[in-house]
Amino acid sequence: MAYGRDLSFIYNNPTRIIFGEKSVADTGIEVDHLRCSRAVIVTDRGVVEAGLAERVEKALGRRYAGTFDRCLQDSGLHLVNEGAAFAKERGADILVSVGGGSVIDTAKGMAILLKEGGQLQDYAGFQMLSRPQTPHIVIPTTAGTGSEATYIAVIKDWDLNTKLVFGDYNIIPKTAILDPTMTAGLPPQLTATTGMDALTHAVEALHALQCEPIADAMALHAIRLIVEYLPRCVEKGDDLAARGQQQIAATMAGIAFGNAQVGLVHAMAHTVGALFKVPHGLANSILLPYVMLYNMDECAGRYAMVAKAMDLDTRGLSDREAGEAAANAVWALTRRMGVPQRLRDAGVPGESLAEAADLTLSDASIVYNPKTVSEAGEVLELFRKAW
Repeated sequence: MAYGRDLSFIYNNPTRIIFGEKSVADTGIEVDHLRCSRAVIVTDRGVVEAGLAERVEKALGRRYAGTFDRCLQDSGLHLVNEGAAFAKERGADILVSVGGGSVIDTAKGMAILLKEGGQLQDYAGFQMLSRPQTPHIVIPTTAGTGSEATYIAVIKDWDLNTKLVFGDYNIIPKTAILDPTMTAGLPPQLTATTGMDALTHAVEALHALQCEPIADAMALHAIRLIVEYLPRCVEKGDDLAARGQQQIAATMAGIAFGNAQVGLVHAMAHTVGALFKVPHGLANSILLPYVMLYNMDECAGRYAMVAKAMDLDTRGLSDREAGEAAANAVWALTRRMGVPQRLRDAGVPGESLAEAADLTLSDASIVYNPKTVSEAGEVLELFRKAW
């Protein structure tokens, strides 16, 4: 897809990025850099039990004000409320999230409530905030969500069984500390599925309606890095060089989609995550190639770019043929890493696909898909193919 004279966009990337082995030791310095003094760690029990939160606590030193460790796989409104109350009680003026996407999103929600008060659901939607929120430093322990550098948080309403999207430039984390040693203990399957989340972000950023050249560059290089280094991370978890490159790729993909948006893959993944508790990275991994084939009529040229970034031989191929090769390469990559290939393998019941298709149409991500999706039947057909 070529850009014409009508190209117009705003590129935003305000997050300060610190990278390097053992860079987590600089957490206290980064708190000082933001002129804060009382930091609450936001995390989950798994991270605590792995000893990772303790490393951050030690790095914070006198700035440490407590740890909220009740985050779960699907961040919920009630957990954000609990966390915000905890942080307020401890007098926190900054949050340090240590974990994966759900932990980071929980902290983003807490940052809103600490500043604004009220009910978190009142701020659901896009650009609902009028001022910067509580400062937030992110230390990822997975390498996939890119949430450390995005303006998006997805929080589940457990009562209504739906996921709310909060999109606002005022919740972009101030700092991301990318330390490969913080991801070295991640199990192979979780490494693979969170890594596929990053690949999905990069591919969807390329095909989203708000795609633009700077985000394209971020997305394409993220794809190159993921294809080369993610299998190495899965096969040899203590390969810190590979872990580091995958972390960089995930952050780049996050910056890309934070500017260009995503599309139908995420709309469908959000739905099966809300209804059936399918981990987000796994849902994206399964659905990505099916949606690529569905969108092919509208953006074959974009997927031909994906094929080249995946180092596929596209000589003599049309854009469509190259794009189809890219979709097939996604399947090959997930098979190589032992990632489940079908929704049924992820616990999605076949009799509930129609319900999932209906709910997908109301997800905000669908608006940016390159191919207009207006009928639940179209989504249902894709779910059935992926089931």
